[in-house]
Amino acid sequence: MRINKIKKSIVSSERQSGFTLIEILVVMAIIGMLAVMVAPNIFRQQASAQRDTAMANISTLSAALDTHRLDAGEYPDSLDGLQVNTSGRASWNGPYLRRDVPLDPWDNEFVYDADAGNSHCFHMVPTVN
Repeated sequence: MRINKIKKSIVSSERQSGFTLIEILVVMAIIGMLAVMVAPNIFRQQASAQRDTAMANISTLSAALDTHRLDAGEYPDSLDGLQVNTSGRASWNGPYLRRDVPLDPWDNEFVYDADAGNSHCFHMVPTVN
């Protein structure tokens, strides 16, 4: 009878399910290697997406500035002139942007410089920290 109990305990311990420590460590090592290979690509894509967003925002602001110039005859003194009539001109048909003036992808304001000597020229770049 005692021998049967020992045989049953050996058989039941062999049937226990689960993973060994070695198996878990191998899986963790594989996941770690995959993360090391994939992470740099993700960060490069994020930087590329931020550049693309900045270029799209500049394009949108440029179109709004050009529309303002067509209506008012000159570019506004600041980007706020796209939202409200800061010049007092009756020919202002704004607002020229559907939303507020956007920030660049790095949460900085765009640098806008209306060329005072030339009412047909402006410069705009994202701020770089």
